[in-house]
Amino acid sequence: MRPMFSRRIFSFSILSLGASGLAGCFAPRPFAEGGASAPGRELTRTLSRPNYAATYGPYPGERFAVPAVNYQNIDPRFLRQTVDYPWEEPVGSVVVDPGAYHLYFVEAPGRATRYGVGVGREGFGWSGPARINMKRDWPDWVPPREMIARDPEIRARLEPTSRGLGVRGGPLSPLGARAMYLFGEGRDLGYRIHGTLEPETVGSNVSSGCVRMINQDIVHLYTRAAIGTPVTVLPT
Repeated sequence: MRPMFSRRIFSFSILSLGASGLAGCFAPRPFAEGGASAPGRELTRTLSRPNYAATYGPYPGERFAVPAVNYQNIDPRFLRQTVDYPWEEPVGSVVVDPGAYHLYFVEAPGRATRYGVGVGREGFGWSGPARINMKRDWPDWVPPREMIARDPEIRARLEPTSRGLGVRGGPLSPLGARAMYLFGEGRDLGYRIHGTLEPETVGSNVSSGCVRMINQDIVHLYTRAAIGTPVTVLPT
């Protein structure tokens, strides 16, 4: 039987990580690698683009400020747009193409909203089906022990939260304005689709396996992807 989840280069099983898994999802900037390297589902026709000055401007009505993004410093391939989607995933599903650094939300038959994303750096890539089982607005970031061991400097940033030592939800949290928690095989996989403090890292391999989005984009997706939404992460 084909396993549900696969990894490209991974030295330990996801089963050994438990619920905390790779919930930190954050890696310091030196790990970033820019540029799309595989076509994947990138070969889609753009149907429309929003007004980027408005789309990536300050986001109103938030508990914490969502500052404007200098979208002109981001490769246009990774800015939000509506595209043809000729593949078979059902309406309302999410598809992540790590090789092309894109996330698709299937809006209607043959049409999807495409966003740019940052994905797992070397050694932290994964693929397979999942489901959004929990959503959080301005979530706390609680890194797992494994992440702190890899980068002890993280410890100085931590303070008590309701879930343990971490960074409280807000403008300093690496999870950004929203997080959607991915479950599979009856448990938390430890991966999130979430916002970021570093919008310029979309289009790169930068995380510990999570899918990071520009804050304005994760807020947009968050309103569309309900609890129970199926998610497919494609192999690279």
